[in-house]
Amino acid sequence: MSIYFEEKSGTFHLTNNEISYLIKILENGHLGHLYFGKAVHHKENFDYLVEMKQRPMTSCVFKENNLFALEHTQQEFPSYGSGDFRQPAVRVQQKNGSALTDFVFESYRVQKGKPTLQGLPATYCESEDEAETLCITVKDELTGVKADLLYTIFAGRSALARSVYFVNEGNEDVFLDTAMSLCLDLPDYDYEWVQLSGSWSRERHVCKRHLQYGIQSVGSTRGTSSHNHNPFVALKRPDTTETEGEALGFSLIYSGNFLAQAEVDNWNVTRFTMGIHPLNFNWKLEPGESFQTPEAVAVYSENGLNGMSQTFHKLYQKRLARGYWRDRPRPILINNWEATEFDFTEEKLISIARTAKEQGIEMFVLDDGWFGKRVSDFAGLGDWYPNPDRLENGITGLAEKIEALDMKFGLWIEPEMVNLDSDLYRAHPDWLLATPGRRMSTGRNQYVLDFSRGEVVDYIYESLAKLLREAKISYIKWDMNRCITEPYSAKLPADREQEVLHRYILGVYDLYDRLTTEFPHVLFESCASGGGRFDPGILYYAPQGWVSDDTDAIERLKIQYGTSMCYPVSCMGAHVSAVPNQQVQRMTSLKTRANVACFGTFGYELDLNLLSQEELAQVREQVKFMKEYREVLQFGTFYRLKSPFEGNFGCWMCVSEDQNTAIVGWYKILNGPIQPFQRVKLRGLDSSKAYCVDGEEVYYGDELMNIGLVTTDNSSGQIVDGIEPSGDFDSRLFILKAKK
Repeated sequence: MSIYFEEKSGTFHLTNNEISYLIKILENGHLGHLYFGKAVHHKENFDYLVEMKQRPMTSCVFKENNLFALEHTQQEFPSYGSGDFRQPAVRVQQKNGSALTDFVFESYRVQKGKPTLQGLPATYCESEDEAETLCITVKDELTGVKADLLYTIFAGRSALARSVYFVNEGNEDVFLDTAMSLCLDLPDYDYEWVQLSGSWSRERHVCKRHLQYGIQSVGSTRGTSSHNHNPFVALKRPDTTETEGEALGFSLIYSGNFLAQAEVDNWNVTRFTMGIHPLNFNWKLEPGESFQTPEAVAVYSENGLNGMSQTFHKLYQKRLARGYWRDRPRPILINNWEATEFDFTEEKLISIARTAKEQGIEMFVLDDGWFGKRVSDFAGLGDWYPNPDRLENGITGLAEKIEALDMKFGLWIEPEMVNLDSDLYRAHPDWLLATPGRRMSTGRNQYVLDFSRGEVVDYIYESLAKLLREAKISYIKWDMNRCITEPYSAKLPADREQEVLHRYILGVYDLYDRLTTEFPHVLFESCASGGGRFDPGILYYAPQGWVSDDTDAIERLKIQYGTSMCYPVSCMGAHVSAVPNQQVQRMTSLKTRANVACFGTFGYELDLNLLSQEELAQVREQVKFMKEYREVLQFGTFYRLKSPFEGNFGCWMCVSEDQNTAIVGWYKILNGPIQPFQRVKLRGLDSSKAYCVDGEEVYYGDELMNIGLVTTDNSSGQIVDGIEPSGDFDSRLFILKAKK
């Protein structure tokens, strides 16, 4: 791992054994981009990569040089104007209305390790030997705005972290209205664009299309990263598969409005940018003030989409998620929501918990309805104290009773929201995000608190900290059930109102940071109506997130498959719920529901007291299985084998670090008559080891990876007496263990 600077050629080279990244100081002092990809040997000069040709209708930088035009130059930090008509990475507006800037190289420094980003989540190092960081400083002399471009390269990882830190060293106010965290100019456009999109209950579906001339983008302007589009994009070559070929992955460590965009010009150059969405963003920088963009992570893979995903998984699992629960297997829990919703008593909750304990479940979670006057969606949000009419012994008493069963206790909260029927709103009506003189739109009968204000965050922190100090609470499910529709703060001045959405997210991060710091052993799970804020920013504070409110096993195949493009299994909240399923009314077997959910943090969301003895016996076996294999499932290397988006079957697997154990999940969506024989090629095994499959047949790793595992089910022939028939929504887990 090295960062080189060749002063004579003005070239920076960031490299390790995995990747290389090349930057050059151009003739006008701007930074040119030369290369990002597989590692290459270092040398003093890569100037052959700076190609310049005279072209009609081009505006040149220097009148004496008709070759050098920004429009046709691959750049590292392009700004608005001066002959480059593509979308910029930065735009700064002066008081006189001009938005032209000229960011020229000033200096650089290299440091071991990785600096933290103030107030923002980011990847980190546990020792200085894990990474090196290059900071290139550029400055616009006229405005005095300086930008530190931060690049961190990690030892042994094909990943690069990028962000920008702005400082106004001038004498006048300026306004930053575009501040991308990452810009990458690629020399061609022969890529398929891969995004994760959907809506509530079908989040992060895999969508692909070939890049074309013009702009293609995904983003969010909802105040959250959103159910609709995730802050992740991959660019892969058309022939790239899950296991072979080149892929570039881009991920933004941020939980608010974002934009990921590829602009293909008419000379086939692709400009990819990622950062805070410019819509409704305008940050005032008074003299001496600064602004830090969120961090973006770029990954290169020559081993297909699986290789790209595994780089993200390992980086985010070990160097983004933090704290006590980062490396620990997650407790198997039961959540009462689908069992009771708002209709519960302490006695009913204890009854469900007692039955859960008998099956080996480790934690009971009380969901919505325990606080204030909360008996429906219309009241109580903001009043974070127990309702004595529902829980006569309060949360403290209930938690003690759950602990007496030798179980841990968890609690649902939604701290960013308020109902109009609440003591909090009656005391502080100005604490809402609401535009003066305009109608307040509503969602789920609730409104958004103004987390851009420190006093609001302080109040919520004290309310929740009091609860956590007094009661034995081991887990918090942090929900957020509404997008931001009227982004206006009663406290910000007019020329700072367009800062409110970013300041809101900073307030959320502040609250998360304070609570996780004071209560480091509490397991936090993020949620936003399911997957509405399932992003790397929240993963920094909460090591797991509720993947989707849709708990149907068949829908979850697509949701969890898509989520795995960027996110590790250890952060995927997945539960076995009741049937018919609440979201799609589908009937699936208890077996299939568990076989999908076990590739996640695993739990139950139903009333166990309504199950038969035979079903309870299945639950006991599922819990026993999960306890035995959860470290492999949650922390092993994950491989996607067969996409549910491309056929009637889905398949994936996890392999332990020592390659001695693997779990393969095979899933069939619909049955059919006399189906073909099937096999699937496995991945990640030791080719020289012999593996017992389900304790029976023995196969070498090279057999299973090159010939394949036979997955043919009984629908391939006539049903024979004594053999369990296969039907719709069938599944199977294969357990592979290396022979000693």
